[in-house]
Amino acid sequence: MNVAPMRGGTAVQDHVALAEIELCGELIIAASAAAERLSFDRIDEVLQVSDGREPGAPPEDLA
Repeated sequence: MNVAPMRGGTAVQDHVALAEIELCGELIIAASAAAERLSFDRIDEVLQVSDGREPGAPPEDLA
C-alpha cells in the first residue's frame, strides 16, 4: 500500500492536548496497578494537583 507524502509540514502540536494525554496515561497506569478503585486523594496525587485541603479531609461541600 502506498501513502502519499504530506506536504508543507502539517504536523501541529497542541501542547494542552499532549499534556492531557500524558495525564490520562498516568491515570491509566495507576489504575491498572491498583488492587481497587483509586481514591480521590490518589487521583490528585497521580495528577499532582491539590485543592489546599488537609490530606484525608472531606471536600468543603461534604464537611
